[in-house]
Amino acid sequence: MFNLGSSELILILLVAFIIVGPKDLPKVGRAIGRWVRQLREMFNEFKEETGLSDTLEDLKDTNREVNTLLRESDPRMELKDTVNEARKAIDEAKHDVNSGMPGQKK
Repeated sequence: MFNLGSSELILILLVAFIIVGPKDLPKVGRAIGRWVRQLREMFNEFKEETGLSDTLEDLKDTNREVNTLLRESDPRMELKDTVNEARKAIDEAKHDVNSGMPGQKK
C-alpha cells in the first residue's frame, strides 16, 4: 500500500518506540489501526455512493480489451510472414539462376 521496505518499517517502529514509550505503544497501535479501518470504510462508502468502483471496473475492462486488440492487430507477425515468403522466393530464384535454365550454358 505505502511501499515500505523492512528497513523503513523498523525505523518507524524505533522512532514510535522512543517517542511513545513501551507502555503506551500498544494503545497507540490499536488507535492507529482503528483510524485506518475507519478511513478504509469511509473510502469504500464513498466509492459505492459515487459509483466509482463500477467506473473503475469498466475502465479496467476497457483497458484489457484495448490491450487484447493491440496484441491481435500487431502487424509484426504479418510482416514477418511476408519477409519469410520474400526470402523463400529470392532463394528459389537464386537456385534457379545457379542451377541454370534448361538449354542455357553457364
